[in-house]
Amino acid sequence: MKGMSSDAVVVTLDVSSSGVRTLLFDAQGRQREGFGERSDCQFAATADGGFEGDAEALLDRCLRALSGIHQQVQEAGLRPAGVGLSALWHTLLGVNGDGEPTTPIFHLFDTRSARQVNELRRRLNPQRVHERTGCVLHTSYWPAKLLWLAQTRRDAFGATQRWISFGEYLFLKLFGSATASTSMVSASGLWNQAANDYDQEMLAALPIDILHLCPWGEMDQPQSSMILPYGSMWPSFQGIPWFPAIGNGACDSIGSGCLTPDRFALRVGTTGALRAVCEKPATPVPDALFCYRVDRSRYVLGGSLSNGGQAARWMHRNLALPDAAEIEKHLRAAKPGAHGLLLLPFFSGERSPYWRSDLRAAITGINLTTQSIDLLHAALESVALRFLEIYQVMAKTVGQPRTIVASGGDLIESQAWTQMIADAIGFPLTSFPEPEASSRGAALLALERLGVIRDMAEAAPRWGTVHRPRPELQAVYAELLGKQRHLFEKLYSEN
Repeated sequence: MKGMSSDAVVVTLDVSSSGVRTLLFDAQGRQREGFGERSDCQFAATADGGFEGDAEALLDRCLRALSGIHQQVQEAGLRPAGVGLSALWHTLLGVNGDGEPTTPIFHLFDTRSARQVNELRRRLNPQRVHERTGCVLHTSYWPAKLLWLAQTRRDAFGATQRWISFGEYLFLKLFGSATASTSMVSASGLWNQAANDYDQEMLAALPIDILHLCPWGEMDQPQSSMILPYGSMWPSFQGIPWFPAIGNGACDSIGSGCLTPDRFALRVGTTGALRAVCEKPATPVPDALFCYRVDRSRYVLGGSLSNGGQAARWMHRNLALPDAAEIEKHLRAAKPGAHGLLLLPFFSGERSPYWRSDLRAAITGINLTTQSIDLLHAALESVALRFLEIYQVMAKTVGQPRTIVASGGDLIESQAWTQMIADAIGFPLTSFPEPEASSRGAALLALERLGVIRDMAEAAPRWGTVHRPRPELQAVYAELLGKQRHLFEKLYSEN
């Protein structure tokens, strides 16, 4: 795949919590206008803490998006050099010997395995698990979910021949082979980061066999021969390499130009994260952070929020709020904490820095003068303070960054929220004005493997506005963080 033409183009498919998106990128990692399809995803919350998706329905959305862009590239007379995939980290589903789903897709928000987390904590050394796998024992990851399934869904568990992510399921349907990337498996909780292989101690603690997982030797291998009917449906995609899905967090960091430890990638989507790409892992990984893989030679270290844009969306769904322009005007003028509220945005438990699935959102300080926009302001402010907590740990671990690049549609739509986060963490945020950083990252990683580009740093992204923190607000945010920590201790102390 070396020595390909500099006019090569690659197709990308990105599967996120909010939607499925296909795009087309050129050899410099620039999005080609007029190409691409998008459709929404549908994961459903259940009253007992579940968060599930239907594998066939999500597959259908992917197939329709791929059919749409295939028609577009054919009409343009283009032959893509390859296909790069970005997909949700941490998804889990089972399939039987015929490749049919035995379970729904379990999302990272699914917290029903909380009891099994505690069981694993009693049986294993949680600190050693974190050191080896880069993953905390938590409901987000596969180990507790697998134990929960074995104990509560015995028929489905017994019928399952392979445990896979959604990206593997897509490959299984298109190519007959459930191929995974190292990136995807590294964020499952089953992977030993230093050994670059499955963690034997974790596997020994679970009721599964290594034969139920993607074989090590098959990982990262591109596929090019689609099975029927897809090969005949998409002739322009047949015979070209499709690269196994990379975790969307890793793709976001690459796509926003954060290729080295001195550039942090901050993203707000449904969730939120602050990450750095490194050539070697932090040793030991701080309790608040995770450590996964971009690929077999690069790591991604960071902290993740279960409640990023989701906190704002809950407010928009359930409150009578002004229009977007009025909200922006209010947020630009409002002083931090002026609403008099303290809000903990734990709508789906929380990951960094607490790693507790039992947390729930809480708010204090409401009075008769409180307005809906005050609640929204408090929610956005609280997410900003969560980023401050993660930033403090990240800066101590990998050093003060040279740049922090902020991406995600939620921040593109609200410059006021971006400014709020910059003020809270006390560091300039450089906005990434393109909404599809994860797709761009998948394209760059595919172009690198194709040999079209040697150094992704040469494909510099287009950055936007720099939001500089206002020094006079640093003490205010520090005081607010102290108050929120005090409320947290009052409500959720484990003592």
